[in-house]
Amino acid sequence: MTPKFDEKIEPIYQEVLARNPGETEFHQAVQEVLESLGPVLVKHPEFADHRIIERICEPERQIIFRVPWQDDKGDVHINRGFRVEFNSSLGPYKGGLRFHPSVYLGIIKFLGFEQIFKNALTGMPIGGGKGGSDFDPKGKSDTEIMRFCQSFMTELHRHLGEHTDVPAGDIGVGGREIGYLFGQYKRITNRWEAGVLTGKGLDWGGSLVRTEATGYGATFFVDEMLKVRKDSFEGKTCLVSGSGNVAIYTIEKINELGGKVVACSDSGGYIYHEKGLDLALIQQLKEIERRRIKDYAEYHKDAKYVAKGNIWQIPCQVAMPSATQNEINGKDAATLVKNGCIAVGEGANMPTTPEGVRVFLEAGIAYGPGKAANAGGVATSALEMQQNACRDSWTFEYTEKRLQQIMQSIHQLCYETAEEYGTPGNYVNGANIAGFVRVARAMVAFGLV
Repeated sequence: MTPKFDEKIEPIYQEVLARNPGETEFHQAVQEVLESLGPVLVKHPEFADHRIIERICEPERQIIFRVPWQDDKGDVHINRGFRVEFNSSLGPYKGGLRFHPSVYLGIIKFLGFEQIFKNALTGMPIGGGKGGSDFDPKGKSDTEIMRFCQSFMTELHRHLGEHTDVPAGDIGVGGREIGYLFGQYKRITNRWEAGVLTGKGLDWGGSLVRTEATGYGATFFVDEMLKVRKDSFEGKTCLVSGSGNVAIYTIEKINELGGKVVACSDSGGYIYHEKGLDLALIQQLKEIERRRIKDYAEYHKDAKYVAKGNIWQIPCQVAMPSATQNEINGKDAATLVKNGCIAVGEGANMPTTPEGVRVFLEAGIAYGPGKAANAGGVATSALEMQQNACRDSWTFEYTEKRLQQIMQSIHQLCYETAEEYGTPGNYVNGANIAGFVRVARAMVAFGLV
């Protein structure tokens, strides 16, 4: 689908395409933001004078490195590591590490670009970055993962610091991997610098609610969108794709708010349980036993597993894509709308294609884009950094309340910005413009750097 750009922005986008060939996910992320910015240049011509859009589309630093490691049989493997330090105008680079075979520079740049605006929306003093590797943790032993993480951090450590760049986890990087990474950082630097990584274990500098934060936050955001429409989760049938941290804690919070989640998924297929998913069983299968979601049907004979099935064909009122990028296309979006979906909250990063986004916006449903709806994870990472900086530890209840307040503020900012720029109810424009303006003002203040 042809992008709809302001005439001043079209040549900037073409330059991005020319300078970054083959990086389709990055192109998509840039397109989605730039389509919103025409009215901003009218209101703030100084941003054009300072070439802010051109500068914000070019990472401040791109780091690519070799990661050699040895498996349990003694065989040597070589993976590629990445860290894209995209924009530090609002604070140190902040964003997760993804270990997955699909990772390449274009994926990391798309994620890092999104992170700039997501972090800006939180109101916290954090810039945008992202990293990872094409290493696949699936099927690896703990010792193999440890050796890989140690090799990865041996190179990456020289680029990190609590005032420079603070990674966290993402797909394939959980508490186990963060532990191995932090241990190697501490060993190499001889510093207990808790603020250099977030997502740490609770016994050694981690924050309560960090595990739950992205899922809880996305649910809080959708709850705010529904409240604006004089509605709520109460009695709503919901779908949540994925079955990792984000999906699990989205399901938990939806249940608390009175909704019923009837399906979730993994890369093999989806499980459908009409009376509502058994969350405790999903947590047992995925968090403790590391099994596939198909095994759910062994415990609940009235549940149906569909291998390689499309979860978005199931009728629902609220959809929460929480797995990976581009999982909802235009056809899926049309099916959701036709089946009665009234709200979508993106727990994953860019899970809806441009065609799908257009369907949701044209249908007038409540659509919360990832850079706003899933900002709860990085917001709680910033709260973890606060606790580390003052050698403090907050209660679960206090931290969750802070998270809810942040998500309410993000919703209000996006809602009011969309109205200010003439597109009421359009959270895509609201999020893109609000995040961009915050970063742009800082960049103008700093001069040409």
